[in-house]
Amino acid sequence: MKNNNLLCVLLFASFFGFSQSYQFKTIVDLEATDVISQGSTGTCWSFSASSFFESEIIRLTGKRIDLSEMYSVRHTYTDKAWNYVMRQGKAQFSQGGLAHDVINSMTDNGIVPNKVFSGLHENEDKHNHSKLADTLKKVLTVYLKDEKKYPGNWKTDVENILDQHLGDKVVSFNYEGVQYTPQSFLEMTKIIPEDYITITSFSHKPYCANFILNIPDNFSNGSFYNMKLNEFMTTINYALNNGFTIELDCDVSEKTFSSKHGIAVVPEDGDVNALLEIMPEKEITPEFRQQEFENFNTTDDHLMHIVGILKDQNGNTYYKVKNSWGNKNVGNDGYINMSEAYMKLKTISITLHKDAIPKAIMQK
Repeated sequence: MKNNNLLCVLLFASFFGFSQSYQFKTIVDLEATDVISQGSTGTCWSFSASSFFESEIIRLTGKRIDLSEMYSVRHTYTDKAWNYVMRQGKAQFSQGGLAHDVINSMTDNGIVPNKVFSGLHENEDKHNHSKLADTLKKVLTVYLKDEKKYPGNWKTDVENILDQHLGDKVVSFNYEGVQYTPQSFLEMTKIIPEDYITITSFSHKPYCANFILNIPDNFSNGSFYNMKLNEFMTTINYALNNGFTIELDCDVSEKTFSSKHGIAVVPEDGDVNALLEIMPEKEITPEFRQQEFENFNTTDDHLMHIVGILKDQNGNTYYKVKNSWGNKNVGNDGYINMSEAYMKLKTISITLHKDAIPKAIMQK
């Protein structure tokens, strides 16, 4: 009996001896604005890209500016409506989008601070677009059903709905005692939209070339530069180590992606206990990455903002990712520590400044 008890004690000690809770050491931590919430909207693309450009403004000018996410959303809805009508309803019309939609909006319409265009009505403090997309789509559907019998002008009706839900278009405004237009404000921030590149890594298209990635939210047919997976990861690490943050489009549907625990990993056996303790992760090859994309296990669910690098006590690499689900009742004050394996497997694309790409890769 004593021997059996001793064996149990040894097994217990052995089990818990190998169980390691996460202990993170910060390697790179780049400056970013506060974590905020996208509310009840599908506009993570604008929140993540706006956060990314807020960090770019800090890098370029030292200024901390809270940009308006909804200013880009408002103008992008106009583009979505045009695309939907010109494709005669044979296109997606939803709240979703990608980082290049914000870049397109910046190019055409400039940018404004959040206090100038919040997208909220008086006494509102939370975004809710549950009715907005449906209301717009109803107008477009009625027009497409019989454009000759449509009362009025669909473009005007779309703009009126956007005015009602989000606010009137901005022509000029005062910021810190200076009068700006949205375009002159963009110039003040020193952001040059054409300096930003979207990169991906998929084997169904040639590497070292641009192509249009066929994912549902790419309504604007944005172009992606295709890299080999090892170069893709090298670019992420190079950018962060050289002071550039990164906009991220990725899949968050895995059970081992947890906002509550602030962790995202790819354990070998899918064990959800990997959210609490270090476990071996799957080896991510280009072939496996492509397979998971083609069978829809990896989809463009969500966009976020990469701002740093961490290591656990075993030397494994993680990325500090700023989310847009607020900082209440979530782990790491609204940040996700995303493992290298998760980044390799579940990233759809990244957007970053052209100078954040290693010269040897850029020359290709």
